[in-house]
Amino acid sequence: MRKQFLEAGKIVNTHGVSGDVKVQSWCDTPEVLAQFDTLYFSPSEPVQVRKATVHKGCVIMRLAGVSTCEAAEALKGRVLYLNRADVDLPDDLAFIQDMIGLTVYDVRTESVIGTLKEVLTTNPAHDMYVIRREGAPDALIPACPPFLVSVDLDAGRLTVRTIEGLLE
Repeated sequence: MRKQFLEAGKIVNTHGVSGDVKVQSWCDTPEVLAQFDTLYFSPSEPVQVRKATVHKGCVIMRLAGVSTCEAAEALKGRVLYLNRADVDLPDDLAFIQDMIGLTVYDVRTESVIGTLKEVLTTNPAHDMYVIRREGAPDALIPACPPFLVSVDLDAGRLTVRTIEGLLE
């Protein structure tokens, strides 16, 4: 079952003296996180975003009800969530959190490689899939064509096409 509320970022510091917070974005880009009007500390604890701007790779936010540096300081370390229903995700994209744990199948060898452990988003050209393999070191597979064949969340399967030597 897919989670309704997804981790979107973490409040890492205060910013200024008016109660703004600095948020480390866990979205594709900080600009994505800055677009939300409502985020959540928990499913029953929504918070209105009054203002959000991207600054040096983070998002500076003014949250409703937070108007002092002390109030902002008390929020340090809190995780912010977004509601899946608030996101209009194109059909050809999936949330990384939904993909973790998928069985990874290789069409070249017609076999299961392992399970998706992590998606590294630090490569500017494309993401990298970290595949946990039983009895072998983790494998890295580029998350782009021609390596990525398909993602089927309902079937719990990520299909890739490896090349000779990629998994060794």
